[in-house]
Amino acid sequence: QEQLVESGGGLVQPGGSLRLSCAASGFTFSMYDVSWYRQAPGKEREAVATITSTSGMTNYADSVKGRFTISRDYAKNTVYLQRNSLKPGDTAVYLCEAVHRWSRLGYWGQGTQVTVSS
Repeated sequence: QEQLVESGGGLVQPGGSLRLSCAASGFTFSMYDVSWYRQAPGKEREAVATITSTSGMTNYADSVKGRFTISRDYAKNTVYLQRNSLKPGDTAVYLCEAVHRWSRLGYWGQGTQVTVSS
């Protein structure tokens, strides 16, 4: 059964750091481009970072450039999102999506809540 599971969310103070994980099982994860999205209450879902399947090229939303870093561990079938200098505006549910590099077949995780507050 194909599955994506996010973890690492929680409560963090402004200026703090947190690393999210997106672990895949049941499919060939290395063939998938992976993106992190976030959705805050009352706002549209926003793509924040993408990493490609084989070359590992990355792309970031302007709102997170310089603060967030996406990476992947092929051996562990996991993609990470390291987030530094967190702001209250980063509060959201963070979700990962995996999309096959050719067929564009995709999977979503269930999301993990991140709250940035003092």
